[in-house]
Amino acid sequence: MALWWESVHAGFRLGFTSRADGNLALHVGSADDAAGNRERLAARLSLNPGELRFLHQVHSADVLDASQAEHGTVHTGDAWVSPDGSHRLAIMVADCLPVLFYAERRDASPMTAAAHAGRPGLIAGILENTVNALVSRGAEQITAWIGPAACGNCYEVPQHMHDELTAHRPALAATTSWGTPALDLRAQAAALLEEAGVAVIDVPGCTIEDPALFSHRRSQRTGEPEGRIAGIITPLP
Repeated sequence: MALWWESVHAGFRLGFTSRADGNLALHVGSADDAAGNRERLAARLSLNPGELRFLHQVHSADVLDASQAEHGTVHTGDAWVSPDGSHRLAIMVADCLPVLFYAERRDASPMTAAAHAGRPGLIAGILENTVNALVSRGAEQITAWIGPAACGNCYEVPQHMHDELTAHRPALAATTSWGTPALDLRAQAAALLEEAGVAVIDVPGCTIEDPALFSHRRSQRTGEPEGRIAGIITPLP
């Protein structure tokens, strides 16, 4: 079974899971079920159990260095960087943006990163911090893949929040398909990344609209079980 979306780039596999892969978050539903889903996903990626590494995500702007994060320990943050591309990175979402990064230094040596950019983290600078972490380690060419997330036609917010957040972020402004204030996280992320000189690849898909994907917002409305999909970037075996 293939991932919901996947691609190969410069010797790395990138992809996004779906509900068919099961919930991957230990804090949602059964932790045992999520742990089993993680093991099965790792096996499908030809990885040993535990090789695919997950963060404890808290909607922060904190970026970790995977090479300095003790393996087998749960680390808190919302993005991490692999300075040599050797780490198998995962990031979880269910309406927030999953963003995967591939970067090269002048000598063509690779780096990778993965970021969770929900509304709070996006506003706080999680993507800028991830790009800065790559650049500080020598990255000269960076490509980012923005994965499935709540789209601007669906991400409804109160008028006061819309007005406050979009005042200096015009790309963020949106209107739902039913005519109420909304935020376009994807457009804002693309604008930030492109301003930083990052090549952006858009992976279409709205988590709220597509039943193949987990959506926190949709689950609140329908009562369906919650879960988290993952964006992954890992070197090919």
